Amino acid sequence: MNIGKAAEASGVSAKMIRYYESIGLIQKVSRTDAGYRDYSDNDVHTLRFIRRARDLGFSVEQMIGLLALWRDRDRASADVKRMALEHVKELERKAREITEMGKALRHLADNCQGNSRPDCPIINELSARGEPGSERIKDRPRFGVAGSKLGRTQRFGQA
Repeated sequence: MNIGKAAEASGVSAKMIRYYESIGLIQKVSRTDAGYRDYSDNDVHTLRFIRRARDLGFSVEQMIGLLALWRDRDRASADVKRMALEHVKELERKAREITEMGKALRHLADNCQGNSRPDCPIINELSARGEPGSERIKDRPRFGVAGSKLGRTQRFGQA
């Protein structure tokens, strides 16, 4: 089947299928005489596996490991469980960080008058970041790319 049909059958966009192939997450598929990709039912099954792993927030690196375990019939289920539980810990950490970001932003919004005057603690807090001796709100954690533990590919579900 062509890439459009494989995308429809798997729930993975054609663009992502091409990307996964380019990074080696999936193997290059055979091509027709006209040069079009030709996907098998097994390829679609692999793409569905990847889509479900992605839906659960696994990174590309983690999906590589999961695919290796899936293909290894001699694997120990303990290895799969360990990987899943490590991912759960990571998701729970991210959820805590997002909750704290929400609390910090809610605190700033609650202290903003929201009127026609230019004074705004939200803008003051954002502009004070990283400046020594700045008047940032005391006892508030710093968040964002520099202030959180979220990495380049881990921010808010990106993979």
